Amino acid sequence: MTFLRSDEAVDAYIAMRRRVIDLIREVPDADGARVVPLCPAWSVAALVSHMLGVNEDILAGRMEGVTTDAWTQAQVDRHAGESLERLADIWESITIDFDAVLPRIAAPTNSQMVMDAVTHEHDLRHALGSTEARDSAAVDVALGWLLNMAESKQPGLGHSLNTSGVEPYQLLRCLTGRRSADQMNELGLPVSLIEKILRGTPLKPPTVAIEAMR
Repeated sequence: MTFLRSDEAVDAYIAMRRRVIDLIREVPDADGARVVPLCPAWSVAALVSHMLGVNEDILAGRMEGVTTDAWTQAQVDRHAGESLERLADIWESITIDFDAVLPRIAAPTNSQMVMDAVTHEHDLRHALGSTEARDSAAVDVALGWLLNMAESKQPGLGHSLNTSGVEPYQLLRCLTGRRSADQMNELGLPVSLIEKILRGTPLKPPTVAIEAMR
């Protein structure tokens, strides 16, 4: 059984990117210095630099060390000191080139890329006080990848989570380390199994609630 929705990944990613670019154009540039509580080592501008940097690195073929701390930090360092408006302009300027490459990114990697990006979209929204776009196609594509990962690591878990009745956005946040054990308990989810499948990944649940379930 697969939960993947990789055929929707291209359109979901493009729509997600449009939302993030529009979001960072709407807020005061001073908000670029805000700390992102769910990525506390980064400011809003640094997190956007990472999201933009993934596109730049794919286009440039800079894939050595992909997903490592050094790879992502290089993206942040490359755009250090740039305004949100400037980051939006740079990202906008490479969309045509990137969109030509995007359909050639194979499944399930394309869904995993959507998962990383939409997780960070909502990390940014949390930092900036926005609760929009929680029912986007990107959330559904990302959740499909996460449920597939859960099922492969713990047979039956993906199906159980999928039929739990918990809304997709909340499941996404639980499976990407954005909900504490207490919050997952409150949702009636199997905390120990979720913690088990996330062990050894960067998606570690926080010890205390950071983002409210609202």
